[in-house]
Amino acid sequence: MNPLFVTFALYIFVIFSIGYFAVRRNKTLSDYVLGGRTLSGPIAALGAGASDMSSWLLLALPGAFLLHGINQIWLPIGLAMGAYLNWQWVAKRLRVYTEIAGDSLTVPSYFHNRFQDHSRILKTLTALVVLIFFTFYASASFVSIGLLFHTMFNLSYTHAVLLGGAIILIYTIVGGFLAISWIDFFQGSLVFIALLTVPLVTLHALHGVHPALDLIAIQGTHFLDAFSGISFLGVLSLLAWGLGYFGQPHIIVRFMAAKNHRVIPQAQFICMTWMIVSLFGAAFTGFFAIAYFAKMPLSDPETAFLYLAHDLFNPWIAGVLLAAVLSANMSTTSAQLLSSSSAITEDLYHSFAHRQASQKELVFIGRLGVLIVAGVAFYLAMNPENSILNLVAHAWAGLGASFGPVILISLFWPRMTRNGAFAGMLVGALTVIVWPLIPELKAVYELLPGFIFASIAVFIISLAGKSPSAQVSEQFNAVRALL
Repeated sequence: MNPLFVTFALYIFVIFSIGYFAVRRNKTLSDYVLGGRTLSGPIAALGAGASDMSSWLLLALPGAFLLHGINQIWLPIGLAMGAYLNWQWVAKRLRVYTEIAGDSLTVPSYFHNRFQDHSRILKTLTALVVLIFFTFYASASFVSIGLLFHTMFNLSYTHAVLLGGAIILIYTIVGGFLAISWIDFFQGSLVFIALLTVPLVTLHALHGVHPALDLIAIQGTHFLDAFSGISFLGVLSLLAWGLGYFGQPHIIVRFMAAKNHRVIPQAQFICMTWMIVSLFGAAFTGFFAIAYFAKMPLSDPETAFLYLAHDLFNPWIAGVLLAAVLSANMSTTSAQLLSSSSAITEDLYHSFAHRQASQKELVFIGRLGVLIVAGVAFYLAMNPENSILNLVAHAWAGLGASFGPVILISLFWPRMTRNGAFAGMLVGALTVIVWPLIPELKAVYELLPGFIFASIAVFIISLAGKSPSAQVSEQFNAVRALL
């Protein structure tokens, strides 16, 4: 009996059991895409954290530290700062605003209702941006699940991607948002334990901090220097990852789904504790892996966590730790697929093609949308040479620059207009697409200029046009009064 297979089978049984109980709650589109706004603080917290990090946290981040050393520390620092400010500035306001503004179920619907956009041009652009960048994001998740099953079970890469993707698709299509949220609580807890355990056991195997640092120094003293081989713009680019949080629909939808705005402070504390421990646990997993794999270098640095779990733990415990990788992957991919499905269903099909559709029909179209987006993401993931970090970086930048400034400014500035939002979104998306194509600009992560240029566009175009209508201003004042 293979302990890895047994552990994975038990894990799959647990998540499908949760999905089975959740599916009975899906009676309306609101239930399917937002869980009926019933999430408690802890569920919203770990849902936001788990859907955020994906297997990027256990594969790509340790791989970056293994490859480059401690100079990558600016990345988790930037992410922690961005997540904190997202909870602090966006969570409570967005929860209130999306309920007051036409009971908005999705980010595109929020923009539509916030600016009273009767032309639906803003809603359409938002949905298209979601679909484009989430498809790249989902493909990164399928690449990582392919690496996991290929490395651990000796499956071909193609079969590994298809098997892992099928598992994700089934429970996303059947369970919807509520199943994902409950499962994310379970999966987030598993990831937390894994990233506490693996770096500590690795350090123990290396006989402590000082022997580990000595071994790392032998590989190169640059691994121990936070500023080695990285410019000021490089540090700024890594810190700028934190700006992406303001515009990630699969994360901020957890704010919208909280039972009320009063649970947000509790959720913030839980999520930030989880996130800081998980981020720096992943960072030190990769850092100590430099010493552990000094005599037997890995061909793919992004498999460091997988091999540490396999080498250092009893097969049964290793199975649980490797299930954490699958957990992180499933949490994010399912959230991305559901957000894409929501864009297709609520923001395109319901708004344009069939406004009189029944709730049953909308849930069906939502499930069909998951299949369509997943099919394209599967195609993109079929190249095993794809870097998880590069795919995630581009998708994160695209969503962060397109939506981040628009969401942030819309919550605090009453003078913002629909045309300002449209301009900011368009400028942010185009900057992220064009910036990496210019070799001289590649030293700066495209999210930073995209966020800056989008913010400028929002202010200039808003001030150049007419003031918002009285109805839009009254809605803004109602939100401010309630808060």
